Amino acid sequence: MVVYGDHKDSPDSTLVLYQKRGTFWQQSGSWPSHNGKQGWTTNHREGDERSPVGVFTLSDAGGLLEDPGTRFPYTRDEDTFISPYSWDEAHWHDFDYVIAIDYNRLRGTRPDDPTRPLGQSKGGGIWLHVDHEDGTLGCVSVPQSAMEYLLRTLDPKDEPVIVMGDKANLRL
Repeated sequence: MVVYGDHKDSPDSTLVLYQKRGTFWQQSGSWPSHNGKQGWTTNHREGDERSPVGVFTLSDAGGLLEDPGTRFPYTRDEDTFISPYSWDEAHWHDFDYVIAIDYNRLRGTRPDDPTRPLGQSKGGGIWLHVDHEDGTLGCVSVPQSAMEYLLRTLDPKDEPVIVMGDKANLRL
């Protein structure tokens, strides 16, 4: 999967899913997406409102809603994945479905596990989640239909990764 933005300071991006068919990689989906409100960074810090640039594995999922049929370990938790009602209503369904992006986290743990191997100052809790049509705090968001498709399509035995960043850093 590749998520790219046109500019390093833009929250607007595109997510493209590629799947290997025999010896060839074939595009199997493309969706508008959002990344950090302040864009992208190669030196992510807690609270910078930028998404980290890099290649990261995907290993765990969860959400407020029932498992839609994913092969990832799935944690449904109505207390953890509920957005605070003090947030704007547009954000209330952000965490209906999430896939943990393995940036500064332990693979094989719940998406909300607070362990930060690189230290707290490097941030964490970077997820692929349901879109609210605006920039995120550092996550990547896509429409709910895309999240459902990705959860049903991605298989941990295939060792899925997400390549993410602005075009200049990705050299697209």
